[in-house]
Amino acid sequence: MPDGLAARVAAPEGAAESTIAAEPVPAPSRTGTEISGLGIAVPETVLANAPIAARLGIDESWIAQRTGIEERRVAAPEQRLSELAAAAGERALRGAGLLAAELDLVLVATTSNDDLMPGASPRVAAALGTAAAAIDLNAACTGFVSGLSLACATIESGRASNVLLVGADLMTRITDPEDRGTAAVFADGAGAIVLRGAERGRIGPVVLGSDGAQADLILTPRASGVTAMQGHETFRHAVDRMAEATQAALAATDLALADVDLFVYHQANARILRSVGERLGLPAERVVDSIHHYGNTSAASIPLALEDARLAGSLEPGATVLLAAFGAGLTWGATVVEWGRGDDAA
Repeated sequence: MPDGLAARVAAPEGAAESTIAAEPVPAPSRTGTEISGLGIAVPETVLANAPIAARLGIDESWIAQRTGIEERRVAAPEQRLSELAAAAGERALRGAGLLAAELDLVLVATTSNDDLMPGASPRVAAALGTAAAAIDLNAACTGFVSGLSLACATIESGRASNVLLVGADLMTRITDPEDRGTAAVFADGAGAIVLRGAERGRIGPVVLGSDGAQADLILTPRASGVTAMQGHETFRHAVDRMAEATQAALAATDLALADVDLFVYHQANARILRSVGERLGLPAERVVDSIHHYGNTSAASIPLALEDARLAGSLEPGATVLLAAFGAGLTWGATVVEWGRGDDAA
C-alpha cells in the first residue's frame, strides 16, 4: 500500500465536509479522451499451484496445462477491496501528475465488493481524499472495458474533465475452494487508469455487447455466494466474442489487425488467449499474457496486463493497443487506444 494511504482511509483530509460540485463547462477544443496514468495494486501473498492441487487431489502440472496459471495473488482475510482499489488509484494519479481533488468522477468496476451496500467507489474516493462523484459498475470481467466507455462518454460530453477508473476484484472470496473449474483460476488484484480530456481523441469507439440468455454459464448466486462456471461453453463463447469484438473495434476505427502493436485481452485462461490469437492470426509476441503469475482477476486483469506490458517495454507512448474482454452476463467489449499522454492534455 502506498505510504500514507492507510491514514487517509481512516480519516481523509476534508472528509467531514460534503460538497456538491457543478459539472465542468467543456472547453470547445476538448473533444477527445486520453489515458494519462496507470497504477496497480496486488496482495502480498503469492499462492502457487502446489497447495491448490493438493487440496483438489490433482497434479499441479494439470493446472498449468489447462489454465496457463503458475501462481496468483490472494488477499489477506482482513484486506478490503476498497483499500486495494484506492492503492491502485493513488498510483495512477501519481503517474498522471493529478491531484485527487481534481477528479470529477471515480468509477470502480467490481463484482466482489466488500459489502452489498454501499458501493466501493465512495470509499475509494474518500481514501484518496476527494468528494468527487463515485459510481460502481458490475459487468464482471468486462467491467474495465465497460467503465472505459462510460468514462470516455462522460468526458467527451463535457460532464467531466478528469475520471479515475478502477478495476478491482477479490475473486477468491466468491470462489468455491473445492471446485476444480474455478479454484485454481480466480485471484485478487486491482488496477486503475486516469482519463482526461484531450484535443484529439486517443480512445476509439468502445463496442459493447451482451447476451443475458446465457447468464447461467457464469453465475454467483446470492444464496451460495460462490461462483459456478460451465467451463466448456464459457470457453467457446469467450473466444467467439472477443474475436468478434476485436474485429468490430478495428472496423469502427478503420484499422486492420496489422496496425495494432499490442493486443491486451482479459486474462481469463491462457488457452483462451491462444485460441483468440490463432482465430485472428496474431503473432504470439503481440498478445499480452500475464495470467501465468496473476491468474484471472476479473475486472482488474486488463490494467494488470497493461502494467506487465509497460514493465516489459512493449507498451510505449504512441503504441496502438487493442483492449478486449469477455465476462459473465454474458458481456463483452473492445476498443483501440493510442497509448500515452500527449502535450494537448486538458
